Amino acid sequence: MSGYQWITCETVDEGRICVISLDRPRQRNAQHRGLLVELGEAMRRAEEDDDVRVVVLRGNGPSFSAGHDIGSREGRAERADGPERHPSFDLNGATKEPVERNWRQEWHYFFENTRRWRDLQKITVASVQGPVVSAGLMLMWACDLIVAEEGATFSDVVGTRMGMPGVEYFAHPWELGPRRAKELLLTGDKIDAVTAYEWGMVSRVFPAGTLQERTLTFARRIAELPTTAALLIKESVNQAVDAQGFQVALKAAFTLHELGHAHWMVSQNNSRAIVRLPPGGLWSTGETTTRSRDEV
Repeated sequence: MSGYQWITCETVDEGRICVISLDRPRQRNAQHRGLLVELGEAMRRAEEDDDVRVVVLRGNGPSFSAGHDIGSREGRAERADGPERHPSFDLNGATKEPVERNWRQEWHYFFENTRRWRDLQKITVASVQGPVVSAGLMLMWACDLIVAEEGATFSDVVGTRMGMPGVEYFAHPWELGPRRAKELLLTGDKIDAVTAYEWGMVSRVFPAGTLQERTLTFARRIAELPTTAALLIKESVNQAVDAQGFQVALKAAFTLHELGHAHWMVSQNNSRAIVRLPPGGLWSTGETTTRSRDEV
């Protein structure tokens, strides 16, 4: 699989495992529109390929993903008029007034695509390292299994830095539990990989320097299972969670997320739909702490 600019995609083990790598290491794999559209295409092609049994999603460089791209040169250029403008900024609500434009664009490219990847008809494994921040959690949480390198950290800082109630795919209460979700969103604090494992968010923690190799070994075990059995297991668990209200809660939280954007658009006349920070930076000190297994 080739022809991508912002990701890489390869198959191993005679096509049984598809490895998709986010490939903006200088930007810590921040997700701009070009990357997300390519990721959606790679996921679709992997799903269509009957030889593929497991999809591994990883990131090149020191971080799996630092979240949405809100400031890189490429991120600005793809929104602006000119030769580098991404075509998706001219459709799916892009020509509407600001509140509707933001709502529909985020529904297509942040929310609905993530829900689609969560239900992909393949087993998916997120292989993560470094700081996994905000929208990086969305990509990771959409996968069936998550393996992390020791030293990885996880946080959602959009509350403390942007005045928003979490990211668009709001799986926080399901992944963390209600009170832990509130605490991490209200403080912007991080949790480390061991804590994430103990909380049940991460399936395995691998020693530094072994993540890529150990992820493939893990994926190979899963690929040995007959595809019918694997997908029935996935569907059984997903349907059980959905019966508890997961999908309804996601949709409700997305609506509240867009209310947050609309609020900042109106109250601060801000077309970017996020808060303008007060002088000096964040409402908090700007510092975050890492919750470790030893804290009570």
